[in-house]
Amino acid sequence: MAQQKAPVPVVMAFSGNDPSGGAGIQADIESLSSHGCHTAPIITALTIQDTQDVIGYSPLDGSMVAEQARAILEDMPVSTFKLGLLPSADVVEAIHSVLNDYPEIPMILDPVLASGGGTLLTEEEVIDAMTELLLPQTTILTPNSLEARILAPEADNLDACAMALLDHGVEFVLLTGTHENTPNVKNTLYGNHRQLETFTWERLEGSYHGSGCTLAASIAGLLAQGMEPFSAVHEAQEYTWHALRESYRIGMGQQIPNRLFWARDEQE
Repeated sequence: MAQQKAPVPVVMAFSGNDPSGGAGIQADIESLSSHGCHTAPIITALTIQDTQDVIGYSPLDGSMVAEQARAILEDMPVSTFKLGLLPSADVVEAIHSVLNDYPEIPMILDPVLASGGGTLLTEEEVIDAMTELLLPQTTILTPNSLEARILAPEADNLDACAMALLDHGVEFVLLTGTHENTPNVKNTLYGNHRQLETFTWERLEGSYHGSGCTLAASIAGLLAQGMEPFSAVHEAQEYTWHALRESYRIGMGQQIPNRLFWARDEQE
């Protein structure tokens, strides 16, 4: 008997746990809830971090990650996958084995390669595993400009980076420009081996903990709601920009996006 579609779309999010609540799985849950989705959280790593930087992390065993995912996939109709922190090649291989069994489900990959404070979170073998195993399964990849250069080191400019990533099998690349020295932030969408659209956003002051998670999870949630990729990419950027504009600083480091900004009383 075919399983009925859930009244609330389910998004499976593979992410690390961030005890500050700014990034990782909590960012995914808040963003996906904001788009009317139910999050199935699959933990990939435990981290020691605050709003300033990552102090340490411990990857979960790949088999544990895969078992978490398979238990839910046999119980719930998952509409979209969202991938964040992938702390080891073992975890990458485990997720790849799961995705192989569900090729019809779109997958959004946020390649978390370093913390906001600059600490590297991946080793070369992890990047190699991501490139070989996950990029061919990726519907939308959301690297910032620093991550794009790491993932495509042979490219001599950002357009070439995006084309190289498309050559690896990615369907769409949304390359974000917050790290570039430009007056406004320019995010560029690539697909079908060409540049599709450039989105320009007012550059906000400050730095933010979990902005990339927020953007990727938002895209995943909008796809789960049935939106086509171009519209999902645009609306997710708008939601993320507003979350950053309404951010708050409760620690001694980066500001935390207010992903529930929409829940305030409009008269306040």
